[in-house]
Amino acid sequence: MYMDSKTPSELAVRGKNKEGKDWLRQIGLALLVSRGSEIPFFYREYEGNCHDSRLFNRILKDIFSALNSLSFSDKELTIVFDKGMNSEANIAEIDKKAGIHFITSYSPHFAEHLISKDLSLFTPLSFSKNKRLLEEDQILAYRTTGEFWGRDRTVIVTYNPITASKQRYNFEKKLKLLQNHLFEIRTKVRENKRNFRDPNHIKKRYKDICESLYLPKNLYDLDFFVENNQLKMRFRKNYHQINKYISRFGKNIIITDHHDWSTEEIVKAYLDRYQVEKAFRQSKAKEFGNMRPIYHWTDSKIRCHILCCIIALTYLQLLSLWIKKAGIMVSIDKIMESMRSLHSCLCWHSGKRKPIRIIEEPTPLQAEILSVFGYKIKGGVLQKISK
Repeated sequence: MYMDSKTPSELAVRGKNKEGKDWLRQIGLALLVSRGSEIPFFYREYEGNCHDSRLFNRILKDIFSALNSLSFSDKELTIVFDKGMNSEANIAEIDKKAGIHFITSYSPHFAEHLISKDLSLFTPLSFSKNKRLLEEDQILAYRTTGEFWGRDRTVIVTYNPITASKQRYNFEKKLKLLQNHLFEIRTKVRENKRNFRDPNHIKKRYKDICESLYLPKNLYDLDFFVENNQLKMRFRKNYHQINKYISRFGKNIIITDHHDWSTEEIVKAYLDRYQVEKAFRQSKAKEFGNMRPIYHWTDSKIRCHILCCIIALTYLQLLSLWIKKAGIMVSIDKIMESMRSLHSCLCWHSGKRKPIRIIEEPTPLQAEILSVFGYKIKGGVLQKISK
C-alpha cells in the first residue's frame, strides 16, 4: 500500500513481500475455500508482518467454528495447508478436534531420509489426470509412515518429472551465474584488488552471492594459498553436494492423519490447493473481484473494503458454478466481459412521445448466459423464459 509511514495502522505494516516490494506497507489475507465449489466460507485480514504459522494458530478456533457451522451430512472434514503453517502447536490443536483431519506438506530440510529416497521405490499414481500424461511425465509416489508431531502419520513422497526438469533447468542457469561470479572474484584476487585480499571477506562475498541466487553455499569448494607473497584463489565444484541437491528436484513430502485414504486420494486432495490459489489470483485480478488498490487509510475502512471484495468474490464464484452447471465452460472474467459488452440504446420512433430503450441482439455466448438465469432478449426487450 502506498500509505504514509506516519499514518497509524495495525493492519498495514511492512513485512516480507512475495512481489519483492518490502518497502511498502501491506495487509495479509487468510482465505478458506470449499474443495470443489471453490466458494470462500472463511476469511481473515491480518497485519502484513505476521508469519503464516503464527496467524494459523491464532485463527484456528475461528476456522473450527466456521467448519462446525456448515451443515454437512459428512462430519469428517479435512484442512489442506502448506508447510508454512504446520507448527507443532497448530497440529496439536487439530488433533484435539474430533472429525477434523489435515493434509500438509513438510520441509525436505528436516526429512533428508525421505527426500533422498531412490526413484526405484516410487510408483505412478492412478488418478485420471496422471494417466493422460506420457509415461515419463507421470507423477510418482512413495508411501510410508513415520512419527511426526508426536504421533504416527501417513507420509507420501511425490515426484513430478516435469517440475524436476524445470527446476534442473533453472538450477543450471543459476550455477552458471555463480561460476561467472567466481571467475570475476578470482581475477580480482590475482590483481590484488582492494577488498579481495582477505579470504574471510571473499568467502562472505561468495555466500552473499549464493543467497541472492537462492542456492546452497556448499556447491563450490574455495581454496586459498599464498604464492610469491600474494594471495591466490582456486575453486572447484562439489559434485557430491550438487548431485545431492539435484536429487531433491520435483519431490514433495506430504503428511496426513488420513491412514484410511488411498495414496491417490491424499495426493489429489493436496494438489487441489490450486483452488485457493485460484481464488487469490482472482482477488488480485485486473478488475473483477480485485482488492487492489485500497483507497483507504483507516483499519475500519480497510476491513470494510476487504469484506466487500470477499462478497464480490463469492458471488463471482456462484455465478461461475451456475454457468458451468449449464455446460458453458468459460472463465468468470470472460463471462463478465461478455455481459458488459451487451449494450442498450434509446430509440425515438416517429409519432412516439417518449423514447424506448432497446437492447442489442446478443451474441450466442450472451444468449446462453441469459438463458441460464431464465431470461432471453426478444425484439430488443429482456423477457423471462416461460416454463
